[in-house]
Amino acid sequence: MAHSNGTKFLGVTPPIAVAESSPREKEVTVTLMDELRRQGTFESEEEARTREIVLGRLDSLVRQFVHKISLSRGLSETAAKAAGGKIFTFGSYRLGVHGPGSDIDTLCVVPRHVSREDFFEVFEDMLKETDGVTEVSGVPDAYVPIIKTKIQGIPIDLVMARLALSSIPEDLSLQDDNLLRNLDERCVRSLNGSRVTDEILRLVPNVSVFRDALRCIKLWAQRRAIYSNVNGFLGGVAWAMLVARICQLYPKAIAGAIVSRFFIIMYQWTWPQPVLLKPIDDGPLPVRVWNPKLYPADRAHRMPIITPAYPSMCATHNVTQSTQMIMTEEFKKASEIVDRVIIGKANWSELFAKHDFFHRYRYYLQVIASTGRPELQIKWSGTVESRIRQLVMKLEYVESLALAHPFIKGFEQVSYGLNEEEVRAVAQGEISEAIAKRKKEDIEGVDGASAVYSTTFYIGLVVEPRQPGSVGPRRLDISYPTTEFTKLVKMWEKFDENQMGIVVRHIRSSALPDYVFDEGERQPRLAQKRPKAQATDRSSNTSPDVPNKKARHSISETIAGLPHEALKNAEHGINSLPHINTATSTERPSSTGAYKSTVKEASQVKSPQLPRGENVAVAAAASLP
Repeated sequence: MAHSNGTKFLGVTPPIAVAESSPREKEVTVTLMDELRRQGTFESEEEARTREIVLGRLDSLVRQFVHKISLSRGLSETAAKAAGGKIFTFGSYRLGVHGPGSDIDTLCVVPRHVSREDFFEVFEDMLKETDGVTEVSGVPDAYVPIIKTKIQGIPIDLVMARLALSSIPEDLSLQDDNLLRNLDERCVRSLNGSRVTDEILRLVPNVSVFRDALRCIKLWAQRRAIYSNVNGFLGGVAWAMLVARICQLYPKAIAGAIVSRFFIIMYQWTWPQPVLLKPIDDGPLPVRVWNPKLYPADRAHRMPIITPAYPSMCATHNVTQSTQMIMTEEFKKASEIVDRVIIGKANWSELFAKHDFFHRYRYYLQVIASTGRPELQIKWSGTVESRIRQLVMKLEYVESLALAHPFIKGFEQVSYGLNEEEVRAVAQGEISEAIAKRKKEDIEGVDGASAVYSTTFYIGLVVEPRQPGSVGPRRLDISYPTTEFTKLVKMWEKFDENQMGIVVRHIRSSALPDYVFDEGERQPRLAQKRPKAQATDRSSNTSPDVPNKKARHSISETIAGLPHEALKNAEHGINSLPHINTATSTERPSSTGAYKSTVKEASQVKSPQLPRGENVAVAAAASLP
């Protein structure tokens, strides 16, 4: 806890304001909590009890596992019982902001004589034999090795850390930095989740207010489709740290006031100034700690939000120019809505309105990952998704492309082809009505028939407006980034071109499939072709009601292997995407406008503003480490 003029405070700067919230802010906080309940963000008491029972069973199973391994290593019965083993929760469950059906992030801590191989071989088998366990899937080669399981209907994500201790005491705390001594990097990463979560809770002035505000921000980010670390937005930990920082700046404010200040401060934040919950600690170990003065890679982080537990890391290294622009615009929109809520001219439900991603753009990229087996598809689609960010970053360098907006999740499908031609078509994203209606039983016993498991990811594209005086058709050449992307995903050590397909293709909004829309949601309307005489400065005045009659451009593709072994002699790796002619497109979305640049001079920031003369500059006063 820091001091200023003899006053203690949490964080790296003094608070912006220490006054209690106004009566109106207290009123809107009550309506906020009512709305969060209406939105179904709280679990039932029955589900909460089930979670506690499941965690108790899991803790007991971890002890049995350690006991079993200890005996196999030659320890005595007494020493094997004393070896212990313990679980710690982290993430949304530990923070107290989990919702119905959400998973529980769980860390299993074991003594030094229990290996990671034991965890993925012995413990995984013990899970499979446990009553009430319906799913078990280990991913030992993940960046943070994990076992995903479901116990009594509760999803659990299990990670493991082996400490340099002969036994794990029941009262073990993970706060001591010295516990990290002599651990491999995977164990340090596994411990980091729990240590960061606990540190966040220690660094907020009022845990209850923090939880209420975070529950609101989390729901908002999910509805606006900006809740995804892997796709270049922010993950749960990063959102939690941002909310915690606002709580530090307003230690006596309640949730409604925190939410209001959150959007204003985040919109005005002077990135790449980092968000810190406490000063960065160099710590006792020779491990890398985030330091932009020392490491060029750290200097490149666009929106650095730094974890408070040693060793401090940037939780937002995936953020790109495009995703930063998108989030900044969303901060501004949200601040305007909350302003209207506070003066009684809007309801909280407006803040949680669904995103308009599939209505926003005229052009999209589809990235389709496909295989012939469900278990293989999980790994392959996960590999492709983890590299989508690289494609976005490459697209950002394309001349005339203003924005590449990745959607936060893929859409999974299982299709059934009667022959090689249909299997190929599905892998390329062409699913006819007949294939869409076909069921598994329709292909049973049919020679050459096959199931195709596919996951499709989407990237919205915004093209720069035509420059004054330009003539003739323009071409948007995305061949280089798409070709480089397919090369990148095929470099995966387990890639098999005979069993895995990767297709990148460009489509118009009118060609978006029905599955991207909710039931009853209206298909997007095409913007009208802009009159040439107004092309320079009136792109936002086109009518969304008149469809563009121009014939659809040809689909361009980059194809790797296809998911059926019979197709192993098919064409692989078409070298590049041809130029996409966008001469007749309306480059800026007519309904919402393209996202603007995030570079903001202080004089340019006119809205939104903090109330009561509060100064956001105070929050960012701490210098870089």
